[in-house]
Amino acid sequence: MEGFIEVTTTTEKREDAERIARSLVEMRLAACVQIVGPITSIYRWKGKIETAGEWLCLIKSREENYGAVEQAVRSLHPYETPEIIAVPVTAGSRDYLGWLRGELTSPCEE
Repeated sequence: MEGFIEVTTTTEKREDAERIARSLVEMRLAACVQIVGPITSIYRWKGKIETAGEWLCLIKSREENYGAVEQAVRSLHPYETPEIIAVPVTAGSRDYLGWLRGELTSPCEE
């Protein structure tokens, strides 16, 4: 199977999540970005346990586009150290994966 990924990031504000999502889709680095929230995140930051309300972005892309997705998210994200992680898509319906393929730019097409 072709290498598709789901990249995850979180933002404090819905507006930031929407701006990141729209930019990635406009650049064809993401076929779809789902925004979920608000969610509650509990984490350790600079030696203290923090609790924050956040918005979760689920970014659908190609494995080969990860570097460009990461760079774009970093440039648009207000956090000092944003979460940017990717997991492989190990299976999916043929129709959905075909749609993903058609909506994404390949690095060799740029």
